[in-house]
Formats: sequence, structure tokens, C-alpha cells
Amino acid sequence: MSKSFIAKIEEAILKSTKPDYMVSQEKIDKFLVKKSNSAEKEVKSFFKSIDFNGTQVFTFGDEKSENTIVFMHGGAYVNEINYQHFLYCQLLAKRLNAYVLAPVYPLAPLHSAEESFDMITELYKHLLDNNSRITLIGDSAGGGFVLSFAQYIKSINLAQPAHIITFSPWVDISMSNTPYDDKNDPILGEIGLREIGKSWAGNLDTKDYKVSPLFGDCTDQAPTLIFAGTNEIFYKDIVKYVEKLKSSNVNVKFITGDGLFHIYPLFPIPEAKGAFGEIKKVFKKL
Repeated sequence: MSKSFIAKIEEAILKSTKPDYMVSQEKIDKFLVKKSNSAEKEVKSFFKSIDFNGTQVFTFGDEKSENTIVFMHGGAYVNEINYQHFLYCQLLAKRLNAYVLAPVYPLAPLHSAEESFDMITELYKHLLDNNSRITLIGDSAGGGFVLSFAQYIKSINLAQPAHIITFSPWVDISMSNTPYDDKNDPILGEIGLREIGKSWAGNLDTKDYKVSPLFGDCTDQAPTLIFAGTNEIFYKDIVKYVEKLKSSNVNVKFITGDGLFHIYPLFPIPEAKGAFGEIKKVFKKL
């Protein structure tokens, strides 16, 4: 099935605004230096947020809802949560009768993965004490984090979530499965991703499962739903990861958007409606 006319328009807009630091070594070097010299600021929004042990967490929906969702935002581990994420979290809360929490986790290059693991682990423990029906959702970098986190909590004897849902997860920050075709990806580029991945890994190897879930042990992982567009740079890595889940007997469903771009379910296009329908099926089973 060919992509919709609206999706084609959205893709054209994205191509025209593709960050130059994704495709230029000089630009990504300057970008990371600039980020390193920037002071951290609290994310401002008209959406409600709470303080959890010094971490800002945006919340959507009723805390007493039957479903709890932790939403880890994308942004290549260097960009803050944005209004696309806020609106999607609001949609999740409203349509799924859910309490959604979107933590503002520490970002590269000022911070690295292990700091975020510590913070999210404490939040997850807190939620487990009050609710056993937790779903982890993440897009792009946030999706990769969620999948790594699922492996990590197993190592410290915490319960798996009820379900995991990811949109275009970044499963290999080492970008080792070369060559990558980033000409068809209107958002991401190999050069920028490779340098950002090193920064996010910090003292970890870029193939450590905490930053690249493709290389970890995913046995006994919670049921997992994954979306990806066939035109995105991560597609072949995601396919490889899905194959690993299947070989590990994980209950996984993989939905591909033919000819579609990175994190397409988060955009206002017809194909996103079908994706949300698949998500609703998950919550009907919980």
C-alpha cells in the first residue's frame, strides 16, 4: 500500500528542515560543543509537571487511571522533550484511560546513559509499588532507552512492565551495521548519530546493552510492539533486533510503514491512525 498524500507532504517538510548536524562532521562537532557549554534549563510548558527526586516529570491524565504509562521521549539523546511528544502523551492519556508520565531525563553531552538509568530506575520502582500495570513507551532514542531498560531491570530483579511499545527505536548507537542509507531519511543522518552515540555512551562501550539493546540479553522481555518506517536509517537495525526477539521467544509484533519515515506514528498522517489502533489492541488485552 503506497503512502498517503499527507504523508508525502509531511516527508517533504521534514526533508527541508533536516538538521545540518546530522550530515556534517564539522556541524556535529560544533553542535556538541555548543550543547556542552549550554546551561540546563527546566522545560517550560503549559502541561502539568511534578518534581520527582529533583527530576521534572510531565504528567497527563488521572493518577488513579487503570493504566500507567512511562513515556521516554526521543531527540537523539541531545534534544529536549517537545510539543509533538506532549500532544502524543495527551492523546495516550485520553484515548487509553491512562496516567502518562514523561520524565525529563538527563541528556548528552552534559550527561550520559548511566545517569538516566539511575533516575528512571527510581521512578519505575516508585510506580511498581503502586501499580503493576505499567507500559513503557518510547520513540527513537527514547525507544532504544526503553528496550535497554527492560534488559537492565531484569538484572536487578525488578518486574518487567506489562507491555513495551516503541516507535523507530535506536537499538544500535554504535552504528556498526554499515552501510547506512540516510539519503532517504528526512530526519536523521549517520554522521551526526555516530558522534551523538559516543557522547551518550560516556564511559560505556557503544555496544553495551545499556545504550545498544541489540547486543543485550532480551530473554523473558515483556510483550513488545515495535513500529518502523522502511525509509528510515534505523530500519535494518530494527529488523535485526526484532529477529533477535523472536529467536529469544519474546512475544513481539513488528509493524512496518511501507515507504514511511522515522517515528511516523507520531505525525498527523492517516497511517498514524492505523498505528494507534494497534496500540489500543494492546491495552484491551491488559
